Amino acid sequence: MGQRTMLLTAHTGRESALHKARLVAKQLNAAGIVVRALEDEAADIGSGDIKEQVAAGPDAAAGAEIVIVLGGDGTLLRAAELSRPAGVPLIGVNLGHVGFLAEAEPDVLADTVDRLIARRYVVEERMTIDVTVRTNGNMLARTWALNEATVEKAARERMLEVICEVDGRPLSRLGCDGVVCSTPTGSTAYAYSAGGPVVWPEVEALLLVPISAHALFAPPLVVSPSAVLAVEVISATPGGVLWCDGRRKVDLPTGSRVEVRRGELPVRLVRLDGPGSRGGRFTDRLVAKFGLNVAGWRGREASSKHA
Repeated sequence: MGQRTMLLTAHTGRESALHKARLVAKQLNAAGIVVRALEDEAADIGSGDIKEQVAAGPDAAAGAEIVIVLGGDGTLLRAAELSRPAGVPLIGVNLGHVGFLAEAEPDVLADTVDRLIARRYVVEERMTIDVTVRTNGNMLARTWALNEATVEKAARERMLEVICEVDGRPLSRLGCDGVVCSTPTGSTAYAYSAGGPVVWPEVEALLLVPISAHALFAPPLVVSPSAVLAVEVISATPGGVLWCDGRRKVDLPTGSRVEVRRGELPVRLVRLDGPGSRGGRFTDRLVAKFGLNVAGWRGREASSKHA
């Protein structure tokens, strides 16, 4: 087998992330793994254990085994832009607040890296969405998202008037603050804040969640993963703005049409436990990240003993 290489990226605005990046680089280098970093991050990390430097872009992760991300969900979403084109899985170490996408916490960082070195991990694919913006029949932009694409009002004092469409058929006209088109992965992000359902990651579906809508029919919707969602900005109202994962922005002129469909390329995430336990682990993740109260739970085994 060839030389193993891992791309290391971190939230360079946090000294804690830079310190942990240096520890990870040292541990990987000691195990004979080539440590790669982005050119604009390598100097901030300041580690002699970094052996490769690459420009940020779609080829940054090419040939790497894993992308290791030190930061919060925002840092991981940025890293997904590097890993997705190359089909390379990524793993997040949470240094943020909720860190729902992260797989590991900083207090077990050394053990996490040991497991990566020993290849004691599995890879899970998360569906993405491809997003197309059209104006007067002409393509204005094409982008993608792991969590969500959100059509929002551009002016705070004015509602956004839109028509939502599913599979080429109009569904409802809304006066609203916006509309979230989400993946199951994004169901615990903006869509959740807007009142959408939590969808387990292995469920393949698309979500459409209106934000502060004024309409008789404006519930959150869960549709087929093969469906095509569209949000049209009514011509007689001001334009809006499209945000994808809170990172990629497209201004929407009046009359714009945003189409959302299942993405051609998934994002691959490293998980540190075996297959077959994803459902249970996601439940545990919900409990931990949202601080859910499960006091008094006895479980199946305890219940069966008293049956």
